[in-house]
Amino acid sequence: MSYGLVFAQFGLLAALVWQAYQAWPNLTFGVTGSTLFAVSIALGIWTLTVNRPGNFNVIPEPREGGQLVTQGPYQWIRHPMYSSLMLFAAGCATVIDGWWAWYSCGALVLVLWFKSEVEEHLLIKQFRQYEAYRQRSKRFVPMLW
Repeated sequence: MSYGLVFAQFGLLAALVWQAYQAWPNLTFGVTGSTLFAVSIALGIWTLTVNRPGNFNVIPEPREGGQLVTQGPYQWIRHPMYSSLMLFAAGCATVIDGWWAWYSCGALVLVLWFKSEVEEHLLIKQFRQYEAYRQRSKRFVPMLW
C-alpha cells in the first residue's frame, strides 16, 4: 500500500506539471500563484534543512534508527513536506485554472492525507513521545488542520 500511495502522489504531481507544461504559453502566474509557489519552495527548503534526507522516507514507513524531529516547521505542523507539496499543487491549479488541474490538486490532498494517516500510526509505534507531539501540533496547516 505504501508504494501505491507514493506512486499516486508522484503521478498526480507529474500530471499537474504536465498540465502546466502544456498550458505554458498561456499561463498567468499572478500574485496568488506566485505566492503559493514561493511559500511552497520556502517551506520545502526549510523542512529539508531541519529534517535531513537521511532521516525521512518517501514511503510512509519511518526509517530504522530515524529521529523524531519537532523543531523548525515541525513545531507547528507534523507533515511540512506534504504541506509544501499541497501548496505547490494549489499553485499549479491556480495558474492552470482548469477542472482537471483542480481535480488533480484535490486528489493529491486526499492521497497525502491518507499517507499521513499511515505514517502517523507507524510513528506512534516507533516513538513513544509522538502521541504527545500530535496533541500540540497540527497535521498540515498551523492552528487549523
